[in-house]
Amino acid sequence: MISSTTAFLIGLVAPLLASGFVLPRSVCDASSLTIPNLEGLPAPAGRVSFVGIAVGTQNYTCDNTGVYTNVGALAELFDISCLTNSFIFPALPDIAFAAWEAAPPSAPAQEVISFLHQFSSPAILGQHYYVTNPITGSGIDPKWDFTTQGATAGNKNAFVVAAKNTTINAPTDNQDIQWVFLTALTGKLAAEVYRTDTRGGQPPATCTPGSNPIVVKYAAKYWGFGGSL
Repeated sequence: MISSTTAFLIGLVAPLLASGFVLPRSVCDASSLTIPNLEGLPAPAGRVSFVGIAVGTQNYTCDNTGVYTNVGALAELFDISCLTNSFIFPALPDIAFAAWEAAPPSAPAQEVISFLHQFSSPAILGQHYYVTNPITGSGIDPKWDFTTQGATAGNKNAFVVAAKNTTINAPTDNQDIQWVFLTALTGKLAAEVYRTDTRGGQPPATCTPGSNPIVVKYAAKYWGFGGSL
């Protein structure tokens, strides 16, 4: 008998496979794709270098004022460049987030990510997480790391660490994290990164100082522009 976690993971992967998620990045030329609806964020300066959907968590700690502060993220990015002109493209964040929300408590983000990494590796672009700011050596900034997967596997420059430039509230729901425009600090994967079409990820409005850190599930589309790989 399969466990509830395994059943969930199979349920998450199945619709993604059916929608064409497993098409590897090399099949589609990202540079020719249509620029997304950026809902007021600055227009990109370069061509599309990648289009991915993230499934993962936003991570928070409670500060001494009783408000949650973001301290990073952990997500797996799947290649959706072949689907940008398909009827299913607008629905991908809802599909991914609905399955992720349905996961049992016994399925932590890292377990889900590890499973997806093994099960659908042809469609995986890489991982998204936070690192120490490479310029100042203090604070943290998001990184998109494609050095071990897909068409860029083995390329040590296939990453970008970027800093937030512009944020806007998600036009969908107040439980969805902000849409963001970021500019590169280091790496050649992209000069600009956008987070759009977010689902989930917002923490509760208040917390008790000293309470344990929390993780909040989310899904989002990420767009990279102006890469020089």
